[in-house]
Amino acid sequence: MKVVILAGGLGTRLAEETAVVPKPMVEVGGRPILWHIMKIYGSQGFDQFVVALGYKGDVIKRFFYEFQLLGGNITIDFASARVLPRSAPPEPWTLDLIETGAETMTGGRLKRLAPLLRDGPFMLTYGDGVADVDLPRLLAYHKSHGRLATITAVRPPSRFGGLTFDGNGLVTQFSEKPQIGEGWINGGFMVLDPAVLDRIAGDESSLESDVLEELAKEGQLAAYQHGAFWQCMDTLRDKRQLEQIWESGRAAWKLWS
Repeated sequence: MKVVILAGGLGTRLAEETAVVPKPMVEVGGRPILWHIMKIYGSQGFDQFVVALGYKGDVIKRFFYEFQLLGGNITIDFASARVLPRSAPPEPWTLDLIETGAETMTGGRLKRLAPLLRDGPFMLTYGDGVADVDLPRLLAYHKSHGRLATITAVRPPSRFGGLTFDGNGLVTQFSEKPQIGEGWINGGFMVLDPAVLDRIAGDESSLESDVLEELAKEGQLAAYQHGAFWQCMDTLRDKRQLEQIWESGRAAWKLWS
């Protein structure tokens, strides 16, 4: 099963970082957030990736080209100008890195990938969010209900600390950024049937407002509720929080050994 990752956006709220690299290449723990997302999928047996490129797509291409080439021992034969790998590839992944336009909307990017996605259901996520989603269970749920699309519904971390009071105005519990949020939101980690591709008009189509909203109205959109860890990297504050979690050694999304 193919895993599509939308990795072409501008990331304007991370401008300090994205002036140099695209948002999916902003690092957490010394690796791009895109690498973390792919590890989440790869560790659960999903290793066929289609990455929709846009803004600074060449940076993503260069990273993965060098990653597979320089990820282990190599021999350089100067006489023949050949570089020979001497160890197994760093990951058992297959990547299609596809240019989908600098200004293309999310639905349009997916539409441009249609020729690669017609052979069955595929997974889809954004290039900026990590979670400890059980992907085989998500897929089984999608297959069980017969709808065209399934999104993973998550509760985002609150932006503020949560307080619990006693009857005398004293705080009995303070929770920094509790995972309560403001209701359920689309956290990515979706499964779509190929028929969804026919609902996308072209480059100007938004996956969210032009496709998912219409599917919901038709009763063709299901939600897999994930109440455990989820965090996107939308701002510098989010990046710093993910860095702190990673450095603590308690990164819930690290599903690999």
